Amino acid sequence: MFFLFGYGSKSRQLGAGGVHTCPRCHNTSQWARMRQYNQLTVFFVPVLRWKRVTVEQCGICGQTAAA
Repeated sequence: MFFLFGYGSKSRQLGAGGVHTCPRCHNTSQWARMRQYNQLTVFFVPVLRWKRVTVEQCGICGQTAAA
């Protein structure tokens, strides 16, 4: 019997976030609202998702902060 499974973290863009000054690159820009989670797949079909977190990501350097 043969099973093809995978495990990893994924992120999905939810839309535009707020305008913030980034603590890492010190630029003021529009941030993107993202949802990050871990998932387990079997035959490329997501079976379990856990540890869901909504964050905002800097559009210039990619720094994330809790939303």
